[in-house]
Formats: sequence, C-alpha cells, structure tokens
Amino acid sequence: MSTYDSLHRQCRTLESLFDTKLTAYARLASSIARHQDDIEATGSGERWKDLEIECEELLEKLQELNDQLSALSDDTDNPPSQTMLRAIQRHREVYQDYVREFRRTKTNVQAALDQANLLSGVRNDIDAYRSSAADSLLAERGHIDSSHRMTDDILAQAYETRAEFSRQGSTISGINARMTGVLTSLPGMNHLISMIRSRRRRDAIIVGCVVGVCLILLLMYAF
Repeated sequence: MSTYDSLHRQCRTLESLFDTKLTAYARLASSIARHQDDIEATGSGERWKDLEIECEELLEKLQELNDQLSALSDDTDNPPSQTMLRAIQRHREVYQDYVREFRRTKTNVQAALDQANLLSGVRNDIDAYRSSAADSLLAERGHIDSSHRMTDDILAQAYETRAEFSRQGSTISGINARMTGVLTSLPGMNHLISMIRSRRRRDAIIVGCVVGVCLILLLMYAF
C-alpha cells in the first residue's frame, strides 16, 4: 500500500496548502468589500486573480489525487482496509467542501469587485463632471475678465476723449477771450482812425488856405 500512503500524504499536503490559500482568498474578499474606494492602492485588484488561479490549480490536483484514491478503493485484487476506505472517503468529502467553499468565496470576491468597479465608475464620472464644471467656470471667468478689460479700455478711451475735449474747450475759450479783447478794443481804434481823418482834413484845409493866400499875394504882387 505504498501507493496509498504516497497519495494520502500528497492529499493532506495539498489540503493544508489549499486551506491556507482559500483563507487568504476569503480575507481578500473582505478587504475588497471594506476598501472599495482604494482597490488599486491596496493591490487587491491584482492579488485576487493570482490567488484564484492558485486555488483552481490546487483543486485540480486534489481532484486527480482523489480519483487515484478512488481507483485504489475499487481494486479487488488488493482491497484497502476499512481505515483506508474511511480516509479515502474523508479526502473526497474534504475536496467537495473545498470546492463549495471556493465557489462561494469566488462569488463574494466577484460581487465585491463588481461593486467596487461600479463605485469607481461613479466616482470617475463625478470627477469628470467636477473637472468639466471647473473648466466651464474657468472659461466663464476668462470671458468675464476679458469683458472687464474691454470695459476698462472703453472707459480709458472715454476719459481720454473727455480730457481732449477739455483741452480743446480751453483753447477755444482762449480764442474767444482774445477775440473778445479785440472786439473790445475796436471802438478805440475807430476813434483813432476818426481823429486821423479829421486831422488830415484839417491839414488839407490849412494847406489849401495857405496855397490860396499865396496865390492871392502873387497876384497882388504881379499886378
């Protein structure tokens, strides 16, 4: 029964190893459920697949060993003892329990991952919406700032135009003042011109009188 002893030891070794892997796999499911918002940071998204593959490979090996033990139990030429049959039956039951437990845990892990992915998708949508809203606000703020700058430029031009009008008004006021001064001084100039004309007429009369007297004297002297 050396074959049985070898298969029995291999089964116990694989069962112990599978129990350790399955426990880690179950803990991972609990970790994913608790940290649904940080799967990538904790590395759960990668470890669960590795553990799942390892558990499936161990179950396949256990199934092969149990099939070989079942074949030994059916050997009529060298039938196993009752102790061996009970051990073979126990290995078969443990294997079936492991299969059920693994399927249940696998379902829990997948459900936790689906929920985590759903929450991650919702969070990404929210972040995208916030980013889009922030971009819209920044763009709107840019438009407002541009409008403010345009308004400031228009006001600056208006102030400059008003200042130019003020300067032109001052110039026109000066011209008006000078024209008023000229107009104010015109009566005096008219009076001066009148005096000059009067003096010219007087001088002409005097010259005429002198010429007349001279002619009279010349005539008197001649005759």
